[in-house]
Amino acid sequence: MPDNNEQAERGRSDSPPGVANARAVVYTETGGPNVLQVVRRPIDEPGPGEVRVRMHRAGVNPTDWKSIQGDGPGRPVEPAQVPDHDGAGVVDAVGSGVEAALHGLRVWIWEAAYGRSNGTAQEYAIVPARHVVTLPDLASFDLGASLGIPFITAHRCLTVTEEGPVRLGPGTLDGRVVLVAGGAGSVGNAAIQLARWSDATVIATVSGPRKAQLAAVAGADHVINYRQQDVVSEIRKISPRGVDTIVEVAAAANAAIDAAVVARLGSVAIYSNNGGDEVTLPVRPLMAPNARWQFVLVYTAPAEAKGIAVDDIAAAIIDGAIRVGGDAGLPLHHFPLDRAGDAHAAVQQGAVGKVLIDLDSD
Repeated sequence: MPDNNEQAERGRSDSPPGVANARAVVYTETGGPNVLQVVRRPIDEPGPGEVRVRMHRAGVNPTDWKSIQGDGPGRPVEPAQVPDHDGAGVVDAVGSGVEAALHGLRVWIWEAAYGRSNGTAQEYAIVPARHVVTLPDLASFDLGASLGIPFITAHRCLTVTEEGPVRLGPGTLDGRVVLVAGGAGSVGNAAIQLARWSDATVIATVSGPRKAQLAAVAGADHVINYRQQDVVSEIRKISPRGVDTIVEVAAAANAAIDAAVVARLGSVAIYSNNGGDEVTLPVRPLMAPNARWQFVLVYTAPAEAKGIAVDDIAAAIIDGAIRVGGDAGLPLHHFPLDRAGDAHAAVQQGAVGKVLIDLDSD
């Protein structure tokens, strides 16, 4: 039996009695969703600064299937990679140097697989303790697994504007106008919810009536169908001076609109390349307002900005300002672990809402 010093060095663990291994989704070569396979692997102990989480949900994002696809099919991946960055579950073991109080707590996980082979699509995930955040009892595991990448991305997009706030929360965006392009997407939904929590006037653009309804129930004050309405004209009716912050999903398609409506000291935060990689901008018209074009990728964003985002998202959860599900504008699509490939395919094919992998019947 280990003495107290040995136990302290190893941290605290409740390894399931009689369970030597657990299910995990892995891929050993790049390709489509078909390269994902379910295997059984030993349940490892967390190392220094790490925790082990008994996963209940894993969240799937576009960057997850893009990572699996890599630079082309058939390229070896070594070591075997467990996909997915986001998730929610219960901490069941802590490594040395980690607060023992984390043991047994419900948590949500963000950016688990960046630069690591241990993503969230497995029954027991070992992640750095700094990438787990306590999940209040009032929040479901569905909500926890939907936060991570979409909400941190949205937070970054909303806080890069000149003279704008670096923190979000009630009153921080009061008097400001936010335009969310693609208001029915997961990042768009997150941006709407965070901007409304922060008291902005929120305008969302969508491609059809169903998505318009989703953006509206998420909290958008105004919804514009860009296929049926003149976006610039409609925005100018709502805010003659233009918009302070644009959360942009398709810069190549929307560059002319964004340039026409951005306000003085306004920003366009680009987090995706939907519609193409090349953007053409009018220089002189954007010089006068001192407009800013900011490119956003969570994984390489400043660590301080991500830390602030995580803190603000946690506060929004406590305030009850973040929701998921159809009545929050973010329909949920559940897949069992053995259909993880189908889950990633659904995201790749543009499923509207949030795709989750269920690792527990809870």
